[in-house]
Amino acid sequence: MTEPAPIPAMSPGEGVSLLYVATISHTIRRFLLPYAAHFRAIGWRVAAAANGATSDPVLREAFDALHEVPLSRSLLDVRGLIRGERAIEGIAGGHDIVHVHTPIASFITRLAVSRGAIPVRPCVVYTAHGFHFHRGGRAVTNVAFRTAERVAGRWTDRLVVINEEDYLAARRHRIVGPGRLVRMPGIGIDTDRFSRSSLAEDEPARVRRDLRIGADAPLFVVAAEYNRNKRVGDIIRALAEMRHREAELLLIGGGPGRAGLTALAEREGVGGRTRIEGFVDDLRPIVSAATALVLPSKREGLARSIMEALSLEVPVIASTARGNAELVGSDSGLIVATGDVGGFAAAMDWMIDHPAERHGMGVRGRARMVEGYDLEIVIERHEEMYRQMLAERRPTSAAGRVT
Repeated sequence: MTEPAPIPAMSPGEGVSLLYVATISHTIRRFLLPYAAHFRAIGWRVAAAANGATSDPVLREAFDALHEVPLSRSLLDVRGLIRGERAIEGIAGGHDIVHVHTPIASFITRLAVSRGAIPVRPCVVYTAHGFHFHRGGRAVTNVAFRTAERVAGRWTDRLVVINEEDYLAARRHRIVGPGRLVRMPGIGIDTDRFSRSSLAEDEPARVRRDLRIGADAPLFVVAAEYNRNKRVGDIIRALAEMRHREAELLLIGGGPGRAGLTALAEREGVGGRTRIEGFVDDLRPIVSAATALVLPSKREGLARSIMEALSLEVPVIASTARGNAELVGSDSGLIVATGDVGGFAAAMDWMIDHPAERHGMGVRGRARMVEGYDLEIVIERHEEMYRQMLAERRPTSAAGRVT
């Protein structure tokens, strides 16, 4: 077997320009700030483009430049899609690498770069946080999204996937060539920040006091947006089916489904044991106070909430949505079939009945996060990918394809 060609080193100050694109600024703020800090520290110029980017004070400090881009969140918003494409076309040409997240933004960005009158075409990376075609998806939408990904794959230097199901799907459907497909362990988790030692020793107890939850009461936490995909209502129903009637449920999130969840908890007779809260800036104290984190979603990419919980040594009960079993493994939590309310109830009862095993799951989960998903590891792999792309950079063909 021949050794791979070495990746050329670049010294600080070489002037590499990197642009991150997402539909909304929240995505950039939540996931990409450590990446901006790393690449700026080695001398690269790092910019970001999204809806709301220029009005975000945190992003103003984190990036060298910000661009407001009217990227639509709906495929039906034709005018919005056209405006987004034109805006990206005017921005992308000034960068060496364009790395886009979120599906609609990714298609528009790749289309804009391929069609734009750009003298030197930037390298284009798309990170798929879970393809919108997937097992269990409707046949019509699966075909539509799969076709869109195959078309856009022609304009993609690297397609990054973050779970096994998407990796196999990308290969099976030939979305990009094997040399342009990259498997990453998610976007990374700061295991130093998400650690028990990062919190005051009495922090879990304080959270429970603030919530008026007893120190010994079983507490299950769901951190998810209140929408159909997340299936949060399944856990309210599971709470009602549990043997342990003393168990409490805390929902952290937001979205249009909040009122419906409140009504459901009352109908199921668990309104007094269910707290439904909005988003919080720092989940660490709340998750650290939990008996287990529960994630019942229908669709995931590689769930950040699971990574955060395991890094905090909190075991997880998760659905069979893609990526969940990869994170939880066979020894850091329990996997339940999506939609199996009785199964979730049994798993929650099991966590209460087996405190020693539950503790061991948390310890093993943290070890898995530190060894395979730590932020430094993932950023280093991104840097290797970027440098490799720059080394093999080639002109754009007349059709806009990667040549």
